[in-house]
Amino acid sequence: MKSGEYTMKVNDNCVGCGQCTAFCKLDAIEVRGKANMTAACIDCKTCSAYCPVKAIEA
Repeated sequence: MKSGEYTMKVNDNCVGCGQCTAFCKLDAIEVRGKANMTAACIDCKTCSAYCPVKAIEA
């Protein structure tokens, strides 16, 4: 996988609460209305476990 390519996706369930960002050790999530993965994402999937609306998918 090349840098900047990641499989983690945010679906339409995202409400922009930002809870996922608190658990991302790489600060690889930006929230601007809706969460988005940045190039720093390594697909560790930690964020998906903490999303209260299950908006983050692998």
